[in-house]
Amino acid sequence: MRIFLAGASGVIGIPLLPLLASAGHVVAGMTRSPGKSSSLRALGAEPVVCDVYDADALRAAVARFRPDAVMHQLTDLPDDPARIPGFAARNDRILREGTRNLLGAARAAGARRIFAQSIAWELPGERGLTYHDHEHAVLDAGGVVIRYGQLYGPGTYYPAEPPAPPRIEVDEAARRTVALLDASAGIIELVEQSAGRR
Repeated sequence: MRIFLAGASGVIGIPLLPLLASAGHVVAGMTRSPGKSSSLRALGAEPVVCDVYDADALRAAVARFRPDAVMHQLTDLPDDPARIPGFAARNDRILREGTRNLLGAARAAGARRIFAQSIAWELPGERGLTYHDHEHAVLDAGGVVIRYGQLYGPGTYYPAEPPAPPRIEVDEAARRTVALLDASAGIIELVEQSAGRR
């Protein structure tokens, strides 16, 4: 399968890339940072430098790769968890405008499958509504929403001590994501002890 992975240099993208490549998939790894191209290539991806907010460039990049599937693992979150509240508007923009642009590019390129990251817990107010709208946009496009528990392990906000449930170790989350490539459209939760489909 040819997979266009947006958010390839993120917390899930880094362990996911080599798993997809070793399973025989051809992967384009998208990042907005040119400096990350060499590390993405080393993980087994064809690097694509593109900004999800540049809809025309994104559409052209996805079309050039001709993917069977597009995977949305984009977030805009800080390295320091104490700064998360200040990044709320930025991450919400990824979930609204970024999702819209990526779904449009996938549709224009004729991608048959769409997968998108979400969360397995409820957020209050406007932030919760943003996730709700993000998920419904993916579902309306016939895609698969992957609701991850809080990630822990190397490269996450919880490198040593696991957070409260719902949670999942990041490498396990990546392994279970690869196993979803044939999943039917809908919502799937990836949390410890469960991969329930709704």
